Amino acid sequence: QVQLVESGGGLVQAGGSLRLSCAASGSIFTIIVMGWYRQAPGKQRELVATATSGGSTNYADSVKGRFTISRDNAKNTVYLQMNSLKPEDTAVYYCNVKGLRYDSWGQGTQVTVSS
Repeated sequence: QVQLVESGGGLVQAGGSLRLSCAASGSIFTIIVMGWYRQAPGKQRELVATATSGGSTNYADSVKGRFTISRDNAKNTVYLQMNSLKPEDTAVYYCNVKGLRYDSWGQGTQVTVSS
């Protein structure tokens, strides 16, 4: 099994920044994709950003230019730097890690952006 531990959420004013971290441990073997998703109240979970083992990244249009995903492969950790935060970024953010035989989710971390 793969365990994911997230950290870094919190309350911030609009225009502020937060950095999320997600560390993977357990039967990791080869990680293919690490990413972040979010779910706001009353809405479906949506992709925020992903990063492949080859270095490719993908972002939701709503966060392009404001959020940056990065990976530390030696530490099996993925980060999400969130700048210029908006109230509409308020959501529970979930880490996701995919390997050849697993698709694991973190417990979620709350991000609240006040106006």
